[in-house]
Parts: sequence; C-alpha cells; structure tokens
Amino acid sequence: MANLLPIKYSASLRRAGNLIHLRFPALCITRRHCSSLKESPDEYLHRSVVPTMHFQRSLPRFPVPKLQDTMRRYLAVQKPQLDDNQFGITEKHAWDFLNGVGFKLQEEFIVQDKNNKHTSYNAELLSDKHLCQRYPLFHLNSGIAVTPDPKIEYNNQLVKATNILCSTVRFVKTLRAGLLEPDVLHRNPAKSDTERFKRFIRWVPSSLSCYVANMVEAYPLDMSQYSRMFNSTRIPKRGRDELFTDDKGRHVLVMRKGNMYVFDVVDRDGNLVKPAEIQSHLKYILSEAAPVPDFPLGVLTSEHRDVWTDLRDKLEAAGNAENLRSVDSALFCLCLDDESFRDLSDFSRNMLHGDGCNRWFDKSFSVIVTKDGQAAINFEHSWGDGKAMLRFHEEVFKDTVEQPLVHPGSAAAAVDSASAVRRLDFNLDSELKDGIKKAEENYAREVSKLSIGVLDFQDGGTEWFIRRNISPDAMVQLAFQMAFLRLYGQTCYTNEICHLLYFKHGRYDYMHTATVHTKQCSQAFVCQPGRHSVGQLKAMLHDCSTHHRQLIKEVSTGHGISSLLFALDDLATSKGQTRPGLFADPAFFAFRHRNVILSSTLSGTSLQMAMFAPGNPEGLSLPYVMHGNRIVISVGSYQCYNNQEFVQSINKSLKDIFAVLEGKTLN
Repeated sequence: MANLLPIKYSASLRRAGNLIHLRFPALCITRRHCSSLKESPDEYLHRSVVPTMHFQRSLPRFPVPKLQDTMRRYLAVQKPQLDDNQFGITEKHAWDFLNGVGFKLQEEFIVQDKNNKHTSYNAELLSDKHLCQRYPLFHLNSGIAVTPDPKIEYNNQLVKATNILCSTVRFVKTLRAGLLEPDVLHRNPAKSDTERFKRFIRWVPSSLSCYVANMVEAYPLDMSQYSRMFNSTRIPKRGRDELFTDDKGRHVLVMRKGNMYVFDVVDRDGNLVKPAEIQSHLKYILSEAAPVPDFPLGVLTSEHRDVWTDLRDKLEAAGNAENLRSVDSALFCLCLDDESFRDLSDFSRNMLHGDGCNRWFDKSFSVIVTKDGQAAINFEHSWGDGKAMLRFHEEVFKDTVEQPLVHPGSAAAAVDSASAVRRLDFNLDSELKDGIKKAEENYAREVSKLSIGVLDFQDGGTEWFIRRNISPDAMVQLAFQMAFLRLYGQTCYTNEICHLLYFKHGRYDYMHTATVHTKQCSQAFVCQPGRHSVGQLKAMLHDCSTHHRQLIKEVSTGHGISSLLFALDDLATSKGQTRPGLFADPAFFAFRHRNVILSSTLSGTSLQMAMFAPGNPEGLSLPYVMHGNRIVISVGSYQCYNNQEFVQSINKSLKDIFAVLEGKTLN
C-alpha cells in the first residue's frame, strides 16, 4: 500500500486537495475472443464507446524536474525534522550538490531519460525497487476489504465466491476486448463526460487523442498496469524476481485449508463457463473432506525471496513444474477461508496475511472469501498499484450486487465436478518438507511481530470537510502528526503515496506531508493548550490545508522530489565514485530509508478498509479510507509502538480538529 500511490472508478484522485472521482480503466490485451454479436449479454460488464487503450499512445512522459527546484523542496522537507545546526549542514550539502556533482549527474540522467522515450523513468525505478526487494511478500503485499453486500442473504461464502468469480471473468473479457471504459479525469464534465464527446474522440487518432482531450479539460490516465493484473505471478529469482504472464490461461486457482485446486472458468471459445457449473465446482471444493496438508506449499511464498528461489528450483527438479505452471498462469487466486471475523483488526490481519498456508502471495492478486461471506483482496505490488486494484474491486463489487449470476437457493449444475476440478498434488522430498516446516516457523515468528489496530471514526468524513472548504486529506495527515507528537514528543518523517497516472507508465511518488506548517499547528494543539484562540487555530488549519493542496499539485504533476533524488543517488552509486555529500548525509539516509509514517488514502463506495505493513521495522503504516461521513484508519507496526494508544491519539486529534473547525473551544 504501501506502497504506494494515487478517477470516476470509485477510488479518488486528489488534486488541489479535493477528491475527484472518475472512471478507472484497464488494459486491452487482445481481441481474440471478441465475437460480441454471438455472445451472451452476460459476457461483458459494459461496452465503452471509446476503446480502452485509445489514449495510451499520446500520454505525456514523466518529467525530470529542475534540480534547483528539487533542492529547494528537499530542504523544505528537512526543515521541520532537524535542529538549526543539523539543518545548516544539510543545507550546505544541498547547495554544494546543486553547484557541483549534482549538476553533472542531472545532465547525465537527462540524456539517459531521452534515450528511453518509450516509458517514464519513474516506472523503471519502481519496477527495479519492487522486484529486487528480498523481504518476504507478506511484509510487502497490501490488502483491501470489500463492503458486505447490502442484501444480507448474498453474503454466503458459496454465493459470494461464485458471483465474484463470474464477475471477474466478465471484467477480464471487457478489458481484453477493449470495451472497458478508459479512465479520464474530467475537469469540465459538461463538455467532456458526454456521449457526444466520446463519439467524437474515438475517431481522433490515438497519437493525438490525449492532446485533444486536454483541450476540453479532460485528462486521460495511464492503464498499462492492467496488462499484468490477470494470469500473472511474481516468480522468485536470486537477486531480482521476474514477472510471468500467460493470458492463455482459462483456469482459476482455488485454495482451501492449504490445498490447491484448479478448474476452467472460461471455455474453449473464450466464454464464461455457466455460473451454475462454477457454483458446482466451488461447492465440491467446500465439501471435499481433504484435511489440512502436513506440508502446505503456499507457506513457501512467505519466505525470504532468495530462500524461496532455491526451494522453487528444487520443486521443479522434483517433477512439479507442470503444477507450478498451472499456479502461475491461473487467472487469479481465490482463497476460501474457514474462519469468520467480526473484529475489524482481526479481519484486517487475515486479509493481509492469514495463516500463511491458504495463500499464494506471489500471485498478482488473491480474492479472499471467509466462512461468513466477507471478502477482501490481497495483492502483490511489482506489477501495479492500489488504484488498479480499486478499479477492479469497484467494478466487480458493483456487478455482483446489481447483476448477480447466482442467488441464495440457486441450484448448482448437475455436472461431474470431481472430474472438472483438479487438486494439485506435489512431489516433496525430505529437503522440501524441511523447507516447508522451517517456512512455517519463520512465518509464525514474523507475523507475531506485526500489530494491527483499526479506528472507525464516525463523527464525520469527506463531506464534512468539503462543506468547510478544507482538504480532508490534509486534516487526516495533520491528525497523524499531532498523534505522534502527543505520544512521542517529536515531528517525524511522514510519506503519503501519490499516484502519477497522468503520465505514460506512471506509478507513484511520495508526498512528504510533515511541513513547517503542520509542525507549528501540531505544537499549537498538543504542546501549547490554551495559548491560541479558536480563530488562530482555525487559521493554522486552513494554512495546512492550503499548503497540502500545493504539495499534491506539485507531486501529481511530476514535480515531487523522491523519484529524482533516488534516481540520482542510484546513478551516483553505479559510477563507483565517492558518494556525494548530499547522499552521505545522515539526514538523507533518514529521508530515504527511515520514514516513520507511511500512509495512503483510498475511497470507494464498496471499500471497507485497507491495510499494508510498515515500510521499515521502526515505522508505522497508516492506510485510511475516506467515506462521506466516516474515516476508517488502519494502524500497523512491528511492536515499536503501542497501536491502541496511537489509535486513541489519532481519535483525539481528529476530535480536536473537528471541534476547532466548528468554532468550539478545546477541553
């Protein structure tokens, strides 16, 4: 989630501090099965007038910011973190870098960037970052929880899983036929979000379509991540993993009690298998009496990546290559859990890692359905980010609610599911069995270190802030910093993930939300009670909001600082020369590697909450979901902090902010 980061798919793009909704696209991979005139109307979610990838060719590339502007913004990030003496040292390093080796590195980097016009440097930087990470994936994957179906009777495990599976196939077919509506940010929807404009823009050449759309304040977004969403798996390799995709796969991977099954959900003509047959196959899996295996293979995907690389090589050598290929090429993974969860913290923990045995963390994503019909998604990050998963999540949830293909009481088809469903049995020698047992021990030990808390704040949400002309996101970020100051007596490095979908292959950059404005405001609320009037505190809140909106504008338009500085640091390191003073500065190390708070904001009508692990062992993860009238915040840490205390401190901070904005005196 971390992972992160950034509109009408019901997730939000923050621009100038406002939440703007628009429809999020996916990638057209092939028209192989697009015999639409002969197919059932149930085959597609919708049929977009504008082809899915119509704007992709003309998207702008991610810019290389001016180094002078980057240094100025970098010093602004360091100012609230350092005392005067430390800041003086860091400031000297910054200007020496700008006027010396930094200028040469920037020129060299610009030349490299111009030689890679097919993509954006940010995309390659983050791809390397994710694939080279050696940490176990359960530390790195993210989870999002689906709001229960408003029709209670449809929250049945078998019914829910069948409908999700069917709607997923419909999503894939719509995507690959080029019929999924593109994502476009409409700044003037009266002109651009109309059937008339869509019929016009579809005939504009793809090489010009983005520029023409921009003329009426319509801004298409990148959709390249969707090429890796389905039939994809991250394959462990020593030093750097690889992404595998085989879009010919017609089957789904289902896991239950650590057992693994596959069956086809798309027939040979490329059409959805009859929903009643899919229901029959899932019913067969749920009723099969297979015990929990003594050596559950899925737990190996929770191992250190180099350890898993060696064990996977041994698995293939032991005659399991075909089964592994079935896992890797499956459309996605469906995890049927036998547990039920009423507590949000426990449910959050389950969607993030579960017991480790009923997961295949390497899959691009897994849909988890619990015994009581709650649903969540766990997804891997090397192929893409949270906004892509949110589009999928919103589309599929809407389809399962509005057009469910099976219903409570629906009879499963009378088919031979025992023949259609294949359980994957693996050959395991003593070395592999020892590896699985050790992986289980490592997993249990590591998972026990992660603490999770959840705050469901119900005093108000997005709509409440917008009515007062203040950025909701700015206030939640401020509440985090106030909470940390109250408990630990200092301002900390705080990153918020901001997506860069305006750009070709754009992914995300970090927005550094701890500023001199938030530091002053936090101290006024927490450390100086009674010293400021309500009017003064309210003015500080509006200053924080205004500056936060400016930060969003800078980062979302490609003028953040992390991507460029990290790229220049990597370039300097690759040259094997003495490291520039800027990058050897302890303040830069803390800036790059020791951010305490890593956060990301999401919104969606069907999104219940989100979760990812902290970005470092001494950090906090704070993903939050903004609803119109409530805010759901997840808090994760590796036992460095008391999560319950932090949840309570955030709650007090939000209540204080609400009180001041309502003109009330603080208690």
